[in-house]
Amino acid sequence: MTVTTRPAEAATSAPCGDTPLFGEMAGDIAVSYEFFPPKTEKMEAQLWDAITELAPLAPKFVSVTYGAGGSTRERTHATVARIRRETDLVPAAHLTCVAASKGEIDEIADEYWDAGVRHIVALRGDPQPQDNGVFRAHPEGYASAAALVEGLRKRHDFEISVAAYPEMHPEASSAQSDLDNLKRKIDAGSTRAITQFFFSADAYFRFLDKALAAGITAPIVPGIMPVTNFAAIRRMSANTEIPTSLESLFADLDERPGPRALVAAVAAADLCKRLYDGGVRNFHFYTLNKADQTYAICQLLGLRPKETV
Repeated sequence: MTVTTRPAEAATSAPCGDTPLFGEMAGDIAVSYEFFPPKTEKMEAQLWDAITELAPLAPKFVSVTYGAGGSTRERTHATVARIRRETDLVPAAHLTCVAASKGEIDEIADEYWDAGVRHIVALRGDPQPQDNGVFRAHPEGYASAAALVEGLRKRHDFEISVAAYPEMHPEASSAQSDLDNLKRKIDAGSTRAITQFFFSADAYFRFLDKALAAGITAPIVPGIMPVTNFAAIRRMSANTEIPTSLESLFADLDERPGPRALVAAVAAADLCKRLYDGGVRNFHFYTLNKADQTYAICQLLGLRPKETV
């Protein structure tokens, strides 16, 4: 098993002379990308443009999300199957516990295995709209992500990723209970954890310290979300601190998509650089099916295209 080690602290000395901020990046990082299944032909074209653009950067895997209550089940499966069939990329399919029995979820897992998919991102899933923000397990289903991981592990020898929350899951009663839940998921047989997006490198490193102290040794990969719409990010950040400095960067840019995209790429690359300086070498990018910002960030981090996939 790959053991997560606490990255060394970043150097405290400021760059001097003519050394550019990203000028000494060795390109020794590994990346993965997240996409969502398209709803329309236009969105499908955008998705495949993004996949084609990012594929030469040789991601370790690309994941495809799963809608609330299994609402994108068929589209998720179709997207994963096409990635598997038409590219050399390694697809990872999201799978949740929501609104499905164990038998139904096991059937989906079997379909993925038979299609050659060997990586599952196992999630509890968001509550259904009619449940007023409270997760209710299917009476014959998996009650938690840890139970789902255990069930998948018994079914097939999947590589399994799970979610982690550096600043605590919004439904958790405490940071400790959230950490205990992560340990249950890892102990059930997960390969790695991928974090929710965050904007403070210190928040990630503090969380990593706590995870290591709790005996969690699986890799915890930081999830990076380039800001495409700051107002939307603010709405999604109920449990995520948005630094004042970041908010000031996006002031008055809501109606200026071009400059906003440039600022977003540099801000996300700066966060990645801080993580890199602390020892991080693996990054997971939430692409929102758009390639330009993620590609630019990887370029700034020294990652260069390999042969076309």
